[in-house]
Parts: sequence; structure tokens; C-alpha cells
Amino acid sequence: MAANINLSQFAKATELKKRLWFTLGALIIFRLLSHVPLPGLDPRALQSLFDTTKGGVLDFFNAFSGGSLTRMSLIALGVMPYITASIVVQLATSLSPTLAAIKKEGESGRKKLNQYTRYGTVLLTGIQGYFIAVGLESWGASAGMDAVVIDPYLFRATTVISLIGGTMFLMWLGEQITSRGIGNGISLIIMAGIVSQLPTALANLFEGGRTGSLSAMFIVLAVFGVVALVAGIVFMERAQRQVLIQYPKRQTARGMMQADKSHLPLKINTANVIPPIFASSLLLMPLTISQFAGQRTQGESLWGDFIIGMNQYLHHGTPLYMALYAAGIIFFCFFYTAVVFNPEETADNLKRYGGFIPGIRPGKNTADYLDYVLTRITVIGAAYLTFICLVPEYVTAQYGLGIALGGTSLLIVVNVTIDTVTQIQSHLLAHQYGDLIKKAKLKGGMRR
Repeated sequence: MAANINLSQFAKATELKKRLWFTLGALIIFRLLSHVPLPGLDPRALQSLFDTTKGGVLDFFNAFSGGSLTRMSLIALGVMPYITASIVVQLATSLSPTLAAIKKEGESGRKKLNQYTRYGTVLLTGIQGYFIAVGLESWGASAGMDAVVIDPYLFRATTVISLIGGTMFLMWLGEQITSRGIGNGISLIIMAGIVSQLPTALANLFEGGRTGSLSAMFIVLAVFGVVALVAGIVFMERAQRQVLIQYPKRQTARGMMQADKSHLPLKINTANVIPPIFASSLLLMPLTISQFAGQRTQGESLWGDFIIGMNQYLHHGTPLYMALYAAGIIFFCFFYTAVVFNPEETADNLKRYGGFIPGIRPGKNTADYLDYVLTRITVIGAAYLTFICLVPEYVTAQYGLGIALGGTSLLIVVNVTIDTVTQIQSHLLAHQYGDLIKKAKLKGGMRR
């Protein structure tokens, strides 16, 4: 794909360059905000506290926020509350007839659902922000460190307000990138956070080789494994099942009857990166709260035993965590595929324009056939996503390589890169054809 980009056309595409500069500027703002701390915290005490939880679920959350969580910045929660709210709204849309009717209203319905998602984002950010504030207070006290240096009630209020403002700003920034820049804004923000952690992960990998904790052979295998993962992700993400579509014969200008043929492309991984993001965000929300709450539980009550057991058995890389993560990925593969692709609607559109699948009757039979094909390829896509996400995650958790080198992180980075390069290519093609049309009009005017 990247080889097909014409650099000479790129130099002339003024609109595309403006979009790229806007996207780059927005991502720079995101990285700068990740270094603006919440008011009322001692950064040195905070760093000491987070050093005691390395390798846990907070590291996983920290990778998606670009290191904002360990610094407790204004955007410590990143866009995860927005993604979680999106999951809830989409699930509710599938279950509630009222929300399903709103979705069918078109653009106005989409705006209403987006508004509900924003309300849910504010609510989730407020809840998580409050628990984080309370957790930091008790966490520092139990460890003998004063991480919070202002009045506790004032700290809770400022933390909730600051985190809500930071998350809402990130959500707005992502929407601006989508409309004025290149690529999907929310996905690019997540990718920027992961990429910012890659140098640290690579440094830890080679530092392990220098100190002897990791063998040279393991480091070589790890590097080749990452390269193989990237190649495998690119191959599977571009894999399609093309369904032949036949159209009725039409008379051409020379009086000949000609039948048109086309193909309906069905991606092997229709859900893209949504399943691992959704699954991880659903796991991260309760686990983050329990991680902070677990710092002050002593196991003297049923609730304390539950929190301690949850932190122990749902630790990153444990069998229960991996099983729940795999179950979430598989569920969201089928769920999101059903949301984005409606076989009945596709069959109706084919019937309306006279198209049909050879050997399949139009209408319900076509919808059943498309649903059958989609289910079969989704099984392959779900198995691929589960393997890509779980095996590297287990290896990184066992050897402490860093979350940024895990399968989920690589999957997000590669997918977002492919999507962004595709959009750049589309803009270049549009610019190229626009120049051809202008030249054709100019020549036509000169002939007159």
C-alpha cells in the first residue's frame, strides 16, 4: 500500500498536507497534556508508589494512556471511559427497541446516540476519578508516603473535575482529527500513547540482555517474533472473502447483451481492533478500581477478601485474566460484526438494484447465505484475534518485556497505520483525478 503512494502527487496535494499537519499538531498536544499533573500531588512520592505495582493491570492501562497514568496527568484515564461508554450504548442499542429506533433515524439518530455516549463518558470518568482520588489517599497513607499534599476533600473534587475535563478534551480532539485530519481520531490517540511506550519497552528488552536476566537467543527470538506478528497482522487484516454478485444482462450501445459482475468483499476480521479494545476496557475499569482499593484492604472482611482475591487472580498474565480476555475478544468479534454488517439490509439493497448471488434466490435466502458466510469467516477472525492478543501478552507478562510489545498493542498500531495509509492514498487519488478533470476542462475550453 505504501509503495503505491505517489510522492510527486503528495507534494502537490495541499489539502492533504494541511490535514497531516493538523493531525500531527493534535497528537503533539495530546503528548504535552500527558505531562501536566493533577493538582495536589507529590510527583516523587507518586512515582515511588507506582514502582510497587509494576507488571500489574495499571501498567496495561498506562500503556494505552501513553504513560499518563503513572504521572497522574489531566488525561490519566485517556479515552478509555469514552470507549467503555460506547460499548454500553451499542449494547443498549441492540437490546432496547427505543434506542434501535433512534439509530434508524439516520444522521439525527447518530447525533443523539453520540450525545448519550458523551453523557456516559462524563459519568464513568467521574466515578473512576473519585475512586482514583480516594485510592491515592489511602494508598499513600498505607505505604507511609504523603502522595496527596492538599486537603483530601479538595483533592477529590479537583481530581474528578480535572479528569472529566481532560477526558472530554481528548474526546473532542479525536473528533477534530477525524473531521479535519487524517484517520480515526480516537484510534490515533490510542496508537500515539502505545507508540510513546515502545522506546521504553525496547530499552527494557536490551537492558535485560545486558544484565543477563534475558538471554541473547531470547532477545533475537523476541525481535523476530514481533516482525512475524506484524507481517501476520498485515496479511490477516487485508484478507477478504469475496462473494460474487451477478447483475442482469443489459443492452450496450452496440446492441450486445452484457451481464455485469461484481464482488462483495467480506473482511476476515470485520470487527478490526474493536474487540481487544472493548474487552480490555471492560476488564480495566473494575480492575483499576480494585487495584487502588486493594492497597488499603487487610482481608479482615468479606469485601477485603474479595478485593485481595480479585487482584491476585485477575493479575495481568494470570490464567483467569487471559480466559476472561479471550472470552471478551470472541464475544465482541461476533457482536461488533453483527452491528456493522446487516445481512438482511445488504440482501435488500442487492435485490433493489437487481443484483443476486449465483445459485441463491434473492431476498431471505441471500440474507441467510451472507449470514452463514459471515459467521464462518468471523470464527476465523475471532481465532486470529485471540491468538494475536493472548500469546504475546502471556510472553510479555512472564518475561516483563513491557505491554507496548504485546499482541494487543501491535494489533492496534498496525491496524491504525493501515487505515491511515489507506486514507492518505484515497486523498492522493482524489487529488490526482481532480487534476485530470481540470486539465480535461481546460483543453475543452481551448478547443472552443
